[in-house]
Amino acid sequence: MTKMTRSEARERRHNRVRKHISGTPARPRLSVFRSLANINAQVIDDVAGVTLASASSVDRELREKLDGMKKSEQAKLVGQLVAERALAKGVKQVVFDRGGYKYIGRVKALAEAAREAGLEF
Repeated sequence: MTKMTRSEARERRHNRVRKHISGTPARPRLSVFRSLANINAQVIDDVAGVTLASASSVDRELREKLDGMKKSEQAKLVGQLVAERALAKGVKQVVFDRGGYKYIGRVKALAEAAREAGLEF
């Protein structure tokens, strides 16, 4: 039996969680993807298969602000931006999908910043 890589283990955890979490038009899913260098967040309506709002640490708006910041501080800005964009589209309530990652560090910073900016989950 071969050992699972970290990314395969995360993918398996994510699939397990996704069996129970789904974004609806009333409560879309706030999905987080974290790479070594960047972090991305999307608000997704799974019924229609549409991304309603997204933000990333590679967005042009944020690029200049993020120079010299720690990754968790960058995640806070991404969380605020995705919340502002979702609220602009009329989305107030979401279901949080941590993407198989532990709820610590950058994932937690993004979630708390999105809550402070007005998203409810």
